Amino acid sequence: MSELVSTRIRNTAGKLGLPHLAETIREYTRRADEGKMGYLDFLDLVLSEELAVRDDRRFRQGLRLSKLPHHKTLDEYDFSFQPELDPRKVKDLATLSFVEGKANAALLGPPGVGKTHIAVALAVAACRGGYSIYFTSLDDMVRNLKAAETAGRLTNKLGTYLRPGVLVVDEVGYQPLERAEANLVFQVISKRYEKGSIILTSNKTFSEWGQVFGDEVLATAILDRLLHHCEVISINGPSYRLKNRLQAIERENDVA
Repeated sequence: MSELVSTRIRNTAGKLGLPHLAETIREYTRRADEGKMGYLDFLDLVLSEELAVRDDRRFRQGLRLSKLPHHKTLDEYDFSFQPELDPRKVKDLATLSFVEGKANAALLGPPGVGKTHIAVALAVAACRGGYSIYFTSLDDMVRNLKAAETAGRLTNKLGTYLRPGVLVVDEVGYQPLERAEANLVFQVISKRYEKGSIILTSNKTFSEWGQVFGDEVLATAILDRLLHHCEVISINGPSYRLKNRLQAIERENDVA
């Protein structure tokens, strides 16, 4: 390829918003020459590589904006430590069929069993699959919505929790809510109903949500919409955090 043609292609790629192509056109042509590619094969190579680069850029940007506390995957989850949890149920969720159907997923169990890890891993998978994601604890969401309501910006702030394809709501039930706060949660749940997926974690059974939301009728209305299309997974095994802490103590004692 002549320098003149190479320069023209780089300039055109830049104008088209394809900076990766502008930087790698010589590498593409080298691979095409070595593989004796025809025109269509060469075009397929360039477009496939550019699509992969763009998808990776979108994925990294999506994670950056998601507010996820970490980016752990299901490969990092120790299913052997939770023998009562069927890995197939979790991996079925990772196929994202529930996200495609705008359904929900609920992960229930005591503190420390890995509910948040799984919720985050599912969110990461959804982001990789092209869905927008957003993570919040229930307490943070309620606090932000209350502040927005006081400032007269509730409708705008609701959009933070309504726009994402997947909303992760962590730690439902750790703090009881007042009725006005529970009503804000109801607005999010009802407005997302059959329009976007929710992944939530809770240390309370659904029968205890009346206490969590301070109103049995409101809790029932929330559950009615949440559970209509929902995969529920209960994790009732030992605590990972306690296991890790005990192991750390044992190591400290061995050193001593």
